[in-house]
Amino acid sequence: MIQNEDFQDELGNDHIATSAQTPMRSDAFAISDEEKIELIKKDVENILNTLGLDLTDDSLKGTPNRVAKMFVKEIFGGLNPNKKPSSSTFDNKYKYGEMLVEKNIVVYSTCEHHLLPIVGRAHVAYISNGTVVGLSKMNRIVDYYAKRPQVQERLNIQIVQELQKVLGTEDVACVIDAKHLCVNSRGIRDIESSTVTAEFGGKFKEDKVRREFLDYIKLDTQF
Repeated sequence: MIQNEDFQDELGNDHIATSAQTPMRSDAFAISDEEKIELIKKDVENILNTLGLDLTDDSLKGTPNRVAKMFVKEIFGGLNPNKKPSSSTFDNKYKYGEMLVEKNIVVYSTCEHHLLPIVGRAHVAYISNGTVVGLSKMNRIVDYYAKRPQVQERLNIQIVQELQKVLGTEDVACVIDAKHLCVNSRGIRDIESSTVTAEFGGKFKEDKVRREFLDYIKLDTQF
């Protein structure tokens, strides 16, 4: 048992993922969001009480409910498939044949090992094979998969796989550069470091195409 706990600690402290899919139980949606909020509220109350905090204080009185609502409705809302953004595609009637890059998409996610924030930017690109998707849908897909306990490498994969499915092409890429507060604020407490991960599909595996994409995301487009 001790060896297993040591292994789990090592796995989590090194931020190693065990699956490309978010680990979910089959009964994950057997109860409603409202029921989940009530259960989590009691758990948060227990945590704060165990830490010795006075929950009768006006400042703390509403914290369990706020945290529970935040978990279910906000920062982990991407666990619910009903909240998955619809992604209508359109014919590429103007025959644009070059890559399309949406850069600097803000990422707010949560490390699944310590439940601390991951904050950064995602850069997403695709090459149309006849269909295109609205620009805002790319941002919404990033946001949807970010709103769950995550490992950054998995987030890359999920974004790319979703866009490949929506667009019907393998030619999709995603680079994420993010700070992990579980590294910045605890453990080694290195406030300067960030983590860069990438997933390249189809033509983006070719050196020339990948280099073009990376050059695009280095462009200074601040207005």
